[in-house]
Amino acid sequence: MNEVGMWMNHRSREATGGATMPVENPATEEIIGTVPRAQAADVAAAVQLARAAQPAWRRVPGLEKARLLHEIAARIRAMHRELAEIMTLEGGKPMIENLDEIEWVTACFDYYAEIGRNSRGSTIPPSFEHQVNFTVKEPFGVVAAIVPFNYPLLLMAWKVAPALAAGNTVIVKPADQTPLSTLRLATAFEALPPGVIGIVTGTGDEAGEALVRHPHVDMIAFTGSTRVGKHIMRLAADTLKKVNLETSGIDPFIVCEDADLDVAARGAVWARYLNAGQVCTSAKRFYVVEAIADAFVERFVARAGEIVVGDPRRPETDMGPVISREALGRVTSAIERARSEGAHLAAGGGRPAGLERGHFLEPAVLDHVRHGSAATREEVFGPVAAIVRVRDVAEAIALANDSDYGLGANIYTNNLRYVMQAMEEVKAGTFWVNDPLTDNEAGPFGGMRQSGIGRELGVEGLEAFREPKHVHIDYIQERKSYWFPYADRPW
Repeated sequence: MNEVGMWMNHRSREATGGATMPVENPATEEIIGTVPRAQAADVAAAVQLARAAQPAWRRVPGLEKARLLHEIAARIRAMHRELAEIMTLEGGKPMIENLDEIEWVTACFDYYAEIGRNSRGSTIPPSFEHQVNFTVKEPFGVVAAIVPFNYPLLLMAWKVAPALAAGNTVIVKPADQTPLSTLRLATAFEALPPGVIGIVTGTGDEAGEALVRHPHVDMIAFTGSTRVGKHIMRLAADTLKKVNLETSGIDPFIVCEDADLDVAARGAVWARYLNAGQVCTSAKRFYVVEAIADAFVERFVARAGEIVVGDPRRPETDMGPVISREALGRVTSAIERARSEGAHLAAGGGRPAGLERGHFLEPAVLDHVRHGSAATREEVFGPVAAIVRVRDVAEAIALANDSDYGLGANIYTNNLRYVMQAMEEVKAGTFWVNDPLTDNEAGPFGGMRQSGIGRELGVEGLEAFREPKHVHIDYIQERKSYWFPYADRPW
């Protein structure tokens, strides 16, 4: 794609001083383009444009905002193939998954077009006669949306669509690794008035930090690691910025003794190895009842062995590379650490045959993992499954809930008592029963504990980008005693 500029005021823009950074294809390790490496001055320019556009945008009627969001969705659909191809090149996710992602992106814009249009405030019973009380919902102002690499357009849409529907203007900071698809999608945002959306490319410690520190950015919407989320909170505290954070997850997956093991194994493999295990809510620690553990592991290993790893552009590929050489190193180190702590490598974990270039790894299965070891405490963002054998479902639930995190959780069972017990006890923002990693635009998404603050999607996702104002009207003006000065007090 050669050199692609940032996007501000419907125009391409270079970074101050002309600094750029490369974008790599993780499947070939080739440089496929360069983008500007924004500095603080570039961020300030984007904020200024967004701040100037926000008062007029908030006053756009709801019906017109809905029409424009539907128009964005239509424009994205018109370029869905091209966007999916760019995402495949820069992110390594198989083409079929990226085509699905574009459908989810358009659905998100269509959804918030409708619920934004139909959103209501509330009336409040007055305290006295001839008074009217009601609430209105107001946007925060300028929102910075900081997006990760794994679902670059979907997780952008989860922030941008509700923020726009609520009346905010938005500055998007794509991940360092996957900015090209976001910049290509920018033409869809030409349906909006200039300044309502800006896209700033650059590193997290330069462009990202400048956004968080800027005094005229009113809210940060972020998806990424807990470590970075905590750093954002510390910086945001200086100006009391609002934050909406979706951070790390080490999601549990419980397999009960009554589960259909063929079905459970298929679901477990999907839940762990989708997008090479680079999914925030992918299952990372599996708690399997001992009575059926051997049979489940046998099926799990067999299913994992059927995954076709390779060029994500090829239709037969099931799993592409991890995002970078550094990420591959972290994943392989995690495998070796787990083995040093007593885990058995039942399958995978090496470079697939015939793939000399690219950041590829065979799906790894670690069995006999000890709960409390690093594999059950630290998120491994890659294709590694950690299987813990437990005595019974009660122990599985207890260990699943023994974590600092709480993004998602899964259970496979036909026993309603197990479902209800696990659902009530396990701290998780999303709880899946027999159907992992299924999202719904109308259902709130987010984490508990150290997996985040706030929610995306659903009505809750719209409310995250606005705040209520209480309006009090006395429609008959008359002289009243307000106790001041005290000499005029009525008693």
